[in-house]
Amino acid sequence: MFYASSAFHKFFLMAPKPQRLNRVAETTLQSATKRPRTITTTAESSMRDAFAKYADCLNELNDKRERVVKASRDITINSKKVIFQVHSADVATLFSYNRMSKHNKEEVLEKAEKDLAAVTDQYVARLVKELGGTDFWKLRRAYSPGVQEYVEAATLFKFCKTGTLLNLGEINGILLPLSDPSLDPLQINVLDYLLGLADLTGELMRMAIGRISDGELEYAEKICRFVREIHRQLTLLAPDMDDSNEMKTKMDTMLQSVVKIENACFSVHVRGSECIPLLGSDVPSYSLLGLSDLE
Repeated sequence: MFYASSAFHKFFLMAPKPQRLNRVAETTLQSATKRPRTITTTAESSMRDAFAKYADCLNELNDKRERVVKASRDITINSKKVIFQVHSADVATLFSYNRMSKHNKEEVLEKAEKDLAAVTDQYVARLVKELGGTDFWKLRRAYSPGVQEYVEAATLFKFCKTGTLLNLGEINGILLPLSDPSLDPLQINVLDYLLGLADLTGELMRMAIGRISDGELEYAEKICRFVREIHRQLTLLAPDMDDSNEMKTKMDTMLQSVVKIENACFSVHVRGSECIPLLGSDVPSYSLLGLSDLE
């Protein structure tokens, strides 16, 4: 009995205490995890640096987008002023009996040309500077409205001055000198150009209605043929732009403009043929009215 108790007591004294086992376990775990923890810290540092660079790139892109949006807004506002200026040149022919009307129209068109050049040299040049040498297609949604308005103003002025269409190559040729020769230049893409042309037809529709009101039916018919040809050409290209909902909407609006111009011209022809001349007008005979010829 004493032997068993002594043996048990001896074994109990020789056995390691639980607290010591815990300390040994903690020491072992610390030594085992010490090395991987250093590796994890290095990986986290690399990841942190990469994330910081990515955040800087995003911040820079956002800042550039804000500047591009501002430049596009300025282009839109000032291009609308050019369009209004061109329409005021059309108003200069309102009173055809005024001998100075043609001279006034030329002056107004010269003013519109200077305003358009100012838009190009100041606002479009700033946009080109922001987007030159970069993948500008990434920010297309930011500057597309301004480019479309600029295309509308430039093509409207060209038509009023020469009666012809300013094509995409000519517009990009205007932008080319604004770019840094060492960087890839900003070029207007086909979609933005066609969207600008679609807006042009609406302005030409307003101009045609105004000319009909002034009695200039021949010029209104010229606008009608011009707008009809633009619509026909874009109708051929529309199937290749199925992913552009904006183009579909503007095609419908363009068709409405064509129909309005055609109806206005047709109404003038019909009403002109059915019009009963007033007394005292230069008409050789009033026999259909039962009246004798007036001197």
